[in-house]
Amino acid sequence: MRILVTGGAGYIGSAVTQELIADGHEVVVFDNLSQGHRAAVHEAADFVEGDLADREHVDAVMAEHDPSAIMHFASHTLVGESMEQPLLYLNENVRYGLNLIRSAVDHGVDRFILSSTANLFGEPTQIPIDESERIDPGSPYGESKHILERTLHWLDDRDKLRYAALRYFNAAGAASPDRGEDHDPETHLIPIVLEVALGQRDKIVIYGDEYDTPDGTCVRDFVHVLDLAQAHILALGALDQGSRVYNLGNGEGYSVREVIDTARQVTGKEIPAEEGAPRPGDPAMLIASSDRIRDELGWNPQHDALEDIIASAWEWHRRHPQGYADAR
Repeated sequence: MRILVTGGAGYIGSAVTQELIADGHEVVVFDNLSQGHRAAVHEAADFVEGDLADREHVDAVMAEHDPSAIMHFASHTLVGESMEQPLLYLNENVRYGLNLIRSAVDHGVDRFILSSTANLFGEPTQIPIDESERIDPGSPYGESKHILERTLHWLDDRDKLRYAALRYFNAAGAASPDRGEDHDPETHLIPIVLEVALGQRDKIVIYGDEYDTPDGTCVRDFVHVLDLAQAHILALGALDQGSRVYNLGNGEGYSVREVIDTARQVTGKEIPAEEGAPRPGDPAMLIASSDRIRDELGWNPQHDALEDIIASAWEWHRRHPQGYADAR
């Protein structure tokens, strides 16, 4: 297939592009580079710099490249920022996503993969979180993804397109030694811990150590970015049998202390840590179930050990301490 990947210069989008090309697909990456990096885009992909706010440009790309499917990653993605700027997320994530979806329908593109979020489940009633959990978004970011999911649902109901929505929390690891995570500012736990290992930060702060978890620190779900990429590819191949929604997770989760201790083992660095006050709104445990996609599509993560996830991230950060500024 020829696949249009929006946000394909970003962390997850560039990893999925890499794996789509390895799987024999043609890829057109559409990205405004506000958060992504041109150097992250696979050299075999066609790159178009553009913004989903510009509907005419989106239509022109559809007409020129005639994709068979779309994978949509382009988005504002910071939960905390969305709480501070809800209109940014509820306006731009939704409006620009709808520009893309409408253009897809108008140009006869009938396969759509949405990079969604497990933040749809703000206060889950069960752990691990499966697809039967009540949707109650935990932030305007989660709400923006919910609106797009519902839009896709109704278009499927009207036979306009088939879609898959993939909901996950924390992508982690590196797609290759030269394709990894590079955010400014960085907000994710594993790269922040590795920045301490590199000497770019003095310490890592543990926000709360009295949670109802085995070691008192928050437990979170980490899925290797290559395993996420394979889930997107499997979902794309299954759309001929109908639309679907999947939660993606490792099924167990790792605590903040486990992440820090494992990073010490992998890097051989001391990695100073100190306890700080818990952050408002941080649940003790967030883990997504992936039983449905395992059962229906045979998704079988190959990099689910925490050591493997951190080791691949460390190789990227060690080789490229300034990220894509010195990547290639």
